[in-house]
Amino acid sequence: MEKRGSLLVISGFSGVGKGTVAKKLVEKYGYSLSISATTRQPREGEVDGREYFFKTVDDFKNLIDYNGFIEYARYVDNYYGTPRKFVEDELAAGHNVILEIEVQGAFNIKKQYEDALLIFITAPSAAAIKERLVGRGTESEEVINKRLNRAKEESEDMDKYDYIVINDQVEDCADRIHAIVQAKECLLGNNLKFIEANKKRIRTAIGGIIMLHPSYTELMKASMVTVKKRKLSQAVILSCLQVQREQDRSSQEICH
Repeated sequence: MEKRGSLLVISGFSGVGKGTVAKKLVEKYGYSLSISATTRQPREGEVDGREYFFKTVDDFKNLIDYNGFIEYARYVDNYYGTPRKFVEDELAAGHNVILEIEVQGAFNIKKQYEDALLIFITAPSAAAIKERLVGRGTESEEVINKRLNRAKEESEDMDKYDYIVINDQVEDCADRIHAIVQAKECLLGNNLKFIEANKKRIRTAIGGIIMLHPSYTELMKASMVTVKKRKLSQAVILSCLQVQREQDRSSQEICH
């Protein structure tokens, strides 16, 4: 049976490069990236079904009613959700899956998938967060301020994540995250079935080698001969002692 994949939940402040790091993990290490659904408007260059599934509010709410999301949340006046079927299929196939979602959604995922890894990505400094948001040039000053205020709220929950990773260089950040996933896969608790199966195989293999080895057979024969000789010697000694006791008894009777 193929080993189940790991579920990786990536969150972080707006503008820290979560999406870029996720794409690097896909390109370099073959992760599967779950595409979220959202009601926000596409940015320039974004394509439906590639960056996001862009939905109307009514369509999004219909998916909620049909249990189509693992989680969903409202973030800066828009809905975001994680489609259920894709994630389940990829994990069952043994693929590591990335969910790029905000803090509230991450905690909802953890309730359903206890072994999920929660990783919070941040910029090297608070000033860098604002610089990156402004530098994108895709949002109004009002939206940028909303995202900065949201960052203040999200910072209160950073200590609830499993790992904090600074995105100073995209490739270095991706490498560190991949190392975290590899370490998780090597944990003892995640390999109990593998360990037990190998114990049985090793016991069977070693047992077969010992039983078939010539020196083992000769040793067993020699041991059996030694045991038989020891038992024979003990019987002879007991017989001699019995004869001696009878002779002593006869001598005593004659003397009397």
